[in-house]
Amino acid sequence: MTGGVLLAPHGSVRLGLARLPLGRRAGSWARKALRTMVGAVVALGAGSVVGLACAQAQGIGQFGPGGDVGPPERSVAEWLVRLQQASRWPAYAGTFVVSSSSGALSSARIWHVCEGDTQIERVESLTGTPRLTYRRNESVVTFFPQARLVRNERRESGGVFPTLLQTSEEFETADFYTARQLGQGRVAGFDADIVLLSPRDGMRFGYRIWSEKRTGLVVKTQTLDANGRVLEQAAFSELQLEAPVKIDKLKQMMGNTEGYRVEKTAKVKTTADAEGWQMKSPVSGFTPMSCYKHPPSAPSKMVQWIFSDGLATVSLFMEPFSRERHVREGQWAMGATHTLTRRLADKDKNGEWWVTAVGEVPEQTLKAFADSLERKK
Repeated sequence: MTGGVLLAPHGSVRLGLARLPLGRRAGSWARKALRTMVGAVVALGAGSVVGLACAQAQGIGQFGPGGDVGPPERSVAEWLVRLQQASRWPAYAGTFVVSSSSGALSSARIWHVCEGDTQIERVESLTGTPRLTYRRNESVVTFFPQARLVRNERRESGGVFPTLLQTSEEFETADFYTARQLGQGRVAGFDADIVLLSPRDGMRFGYRIWSEKRTGLVVKTQTLDANGRVLEQAAFSELQLEAPVKIDKLKQMMGNTEGYRVEKTAKVKTTADAEGWQMKSPVSGFTPMSCYKHPPSAPSKMVQWIFSDGLATVSLFMEPFSRERHVREGQWAMGATHTLTRRLADKDKNGEWWVTAVGEVPEQTLKAFADSLERKK
């Protein structure tokens, strides 16, 4: 998951949607409401996964079903406000499964509680390497029982399924997506409204979202290509709303590191300009969000520059070129996540760089980023 954290570019795959920030066209009243809310998110971690084309997706092409379903009941902005408000639901627990068209399956058990401005989540990975991840607002603690290791880090709010919104940024999302309500469905025993967020151009994917009728909680998401094919899906297989989750109990579990070696993941916030990078021209709809680097004491000199259009996120990783480690340029796809690697020369010819672009976007979008990225003179 890329998000706002400095990560190894090949280390993990994001689950579900990256962000759904509210565009300026939603109005200042909505943006003010969103700024008071903190998104809670924990990633399942590495794991590419197999796509499940569910029954609701059958017969749907070009981001919508055949036949006229009438005008949308909510605009893009109204849908985003509803989804953000739902992330403040006091307590729920459930099992969610992430699948993609690339061939595997990941699942996790999640406990979520919200009191006032504090949100805490506990996510237990049910597949792959055993791990327990706790998140309290921007503080993230991950336990690896087999290695007796605890990794402590801070992440900017916003993220992945089932919490979708990044509240600290503003985007013209409505300029690049349209909203269309497709009807109703059932997920994990709950009735849900189905909304389709379709891209206005070929630089981004579409998203189909199931929002629980009473609370608005996102219970399922699908990432769609231009032909309506499901590239990646995240969904609750079992869900309990108003679950008996106690915030004090989760705080206690999050802080109990006895018997574990604690490792603090360091990252330094910076700017692309300060690190000597710039874009020759912007990529349509994508806004720079943040930039991080490893501290001077770290062996790696990698810099991560993050962009978003309000729904999709792209990370650019730049590091000095190494003939031993960087042996192959190219593009790869894993479900909805695409990766591009490229060798780049300094303008003054004093060095070379290795660029890795990662995002849940079409290949041409990553190519546009790589073509535009350059070293400053």
